[in-house]
Amino acid sequence: MAAEDPATRRVQVAEHPRLLKLKEMFNSKFGSTPKFYVRAPGRVNIIGEHIDYCGYSVIPMAVEQDMLIAVEPVKTHTLQLANTDPLYLDFSTTANNICIDKTKPLWHNYFLCGFKGIQEHFGLSKLPGMNCLVDGNIPPSSGLSSSSALVCCAGLVTLTVLGLRLSKVELAEICAKSERYIGTEGGGMDQSISFLAEEGTAKLIEFSPLRATNVKLPSGAVFVIANSCVEMNKAATSHFNVRVMECRLAAKVLAKHKGLQWDNVLRLEEVQSKLGISLEEMLLVTEDGLHPEPYSREEICRCLGISLEKLRTQILTPNTQDELTFKLYQRAKHVYSEAARVLQFKQVCEDAPDNAVQLLGELMNQSHRSCRDMYECSCPELDQLVDICRKFGAKGSRLTGAGWGGCTVSLVPTDMLSSFLASVHEAYYQGNTSCLAREKHSLFATKPGGGALVFREA
Repeated sequence: MAAEDPATRRVQVAEHPRLLKLKEMFNSKFGSTPKFYVRAPGRVNIIGEHIDYCGYSVIPMAVEQDMLIAVEPVKTHTLQLANTDPLYLDFSTTANNICIDKTKPLWHNYFLCGFKGIQEHFGLSKLPGMNCLVDGNIPPSSGLSSSSALVCCAGLVTLTVLGLRLSKVELAEICAKSERYIGTEGGGMDQSISFLAEEGTAKLIEFSPLRATNVKLPSGAVFVIANSCVEMNKAATSHFNVRVMECRLAAKVLAKHKGLQWDNVLRLEEVQSKLGISLEEMLLVTEDGLHPEPYSREEICRCLGISLEKLRTQILTPNTQDELTFKLYQRAKHVYSEAARVLQFKQVCEDAPDNAVQLLGELMNQSHRSCRDMYECSCPELDQLVDICRKFGAKGSRLTGAGWGGCTVSLVPTDMLSSFLASVHEAYYQGNTSCLAREKHSLFATKPGGGALVFREA
């Protein structure tokens, strides 16, 4: 299954209002007709937060909201990008010398990441130009992966223009790597689900090697996404990359504590696999090997037996070099316990006991507590929204995505859905001025959608 290419579908554009509108806007923008269209979905992560970049499995599903791009290859070597949303300005560059500015995460830079990833994978110097019109309906900076969907969409656009082929897995790996051009040290979940998603099922995504397994969600309950309306852009803030670094330092200190070769250890999962012990035992190792008080740079140097200069130049990244303290114990404790919750969640879905919804909800609640208290990636609005969701009938509710804003995901019994939506709307959104502009995108039930596709006109 995983070796497949992304599907190509023949469609009657006139029968799809969104495609038709995009075609008309493309025509008025570029004075020509798109040759094909590409879509890549956003995602909601059900459980497994901030652990993909530590090497651990996660359970996301694709949402119906997506990035959609209309494309026309052109003879010049110019890449012209436009967006249906006037907030996002047009951009034009030569296709042969792509520069991505890490200092400003502007929308077109995410497209350039996907474009450059394909270019570098195939070692191409001369690329054809193209006109592209982008239409996204994933709320930006909401934790539903709008930026990764754009990277994936751009990668598939570039591959299709070149007439080359790659499997979904290869595309996901290239796009995960190329998103780092923008300075975000992510783990690969977002790109993987965008390509590997299938309608009607969530996926357990495992890394090294990348693979996806179906996770059958329980009947009798639905997942509801609620946007806190607090925006958080991962590439524009240091929180995310600091957490990645804290996990990396925790892995090194734990490896040294257990007498392992620590120099090349980058991820917490590597420590577990080198020791050959369970996640529960890793939590005991964490209690034994790390202390709850923050570590100064000097203390980390003492633990590892290295100089401050070596820490700064060989371990810390440019965007974490100014940090003075690091919380290693809390981050490791979250990662190992969250990785265990993912496996428990999958097991409950497989066993499908009568109280499955209750059990899954409890795992989601534990996940939120750990994100809030141990990983410190929540915010007051997310905590308030989670409490409201639980109060009005959600069996489980947690932040989803990187956090510090964005969305919550809640598991709600189907028979309570309409009263749940009405009550949450009244309690959180009514009169909430920061949510007024995008209220219709703020609260919705979702079901697992399909992955990235190419559309050609029939």
